[in-house]
Amino acid sequence: MKLATILISALTLAAASSAVSAQKIIAVDGSSTVFPITEAMAEEFQKANPGIKVTVGIAGTGGGFKKFCRGETDISDASRPIKKSEADDCKKAGIEYIELPVALDALAVLVNPKNTWVDYLTVAELKKMWEPEAQGKIMNWNQIRPSFPNAPLKLFGAGVDSGTYDYFTAATVGKEHSSRGDFTASEDDNVLVQGIAGDVNSIGFFGLAYYIENKAKLKAVPIKLNDTAKAVLPADETAKNGTYQPLSRPIFIYVSKKSLDTRPEVAKFVEFYMDPKNATKLVAEVGYVPLPEEALKAFRERVTKRMVGTGFTGSKIGVSVEELIKEKLVY
Repeated sequence: MKLATILISALTLAAASSAVSAQKIIAVDGSSTVFPITEAMAEEFQKANPGIKVTVGIAGTGGGFKKFCRGETDISDASRPIKKSEADDCKKAGIEYIELPVALDALAVLVNPKNTWVDYLTVAELKKMWEPEAQGKIMNWNQIRPSFPNAPLKLFGAGVDSGTYDYFTAATVGKEHSSRGDFTASEDDNVLVQGIAGDVNSIGFFGLAYYIENKAKLKAVPIKLNDTAKAVLPADETAKNGTYQPLSRPIFIYVSKKSLDTRPEVAKFVEFYMDPKNATKLVAEVGYVPLPEEALKAFRERVTKRMVGTGFTGSKIGVSVEELIKEKLVY
């Protein structure tokens, strides 16, 4: 009896071990901005496919591409298009990819709720605040606008390895990856939320979805494209119709062609991700703007036809996101 019990236990353990080893794993890493979408997709996909596990990291867009171009991940989340240097790295490593815009986003500029002086900011004022030349010189609020108080300017922003940082600097300073260095930077948007919420003199930027999650702790700043333009708040509708400029953008996933071709579970997950039913429902649930169905259909066609490469040459600033998506329906 004792021997039989031991034998049954051994068989049970062996079966459990076999089940774990047989589990298929899809590796995703990259943008913290795209993370909530991919995480939501992964959770729903795993419920319907218990034998497949999707791991989702937040190394930042740049960090994600480094892993992707080394062949360490199947999918890379990105809050900006792939850079030429990153595309070259992938090419050298023999990594072909399919570029898929998955949602629309807006970068929100946030202040502490107790900030009573900022009614709006112009793009020129954001540049004055963030440009490299501001480091060690523009240190107080009244240096941005004389009517602002003589109080210290506390800056928070996305980490320099982030696509959000690249897009924000391109849109405000005029050059990607160019800003002052004396600000609190983090790849974790929750760190930025806490920093801004904890200091009345703070200001920072990150994706709209994280602001929506933390509306009780933060205040969004309306942005003017120029002195004569209307001040516009970040929102789903203003991101979609292109009135929130220049801080509206598409966000992406990049899928390894090899993974699609050789691993049916990856193809199944990507099909789930780009299904209009899931893409509309889950994208909206986590606070982003779903793509038009026409765009989703076109991008799914890219997967079917294995259309590799990028249709974007860096971040494109100052155009309607819907116009941008329509320009890229055919690569």
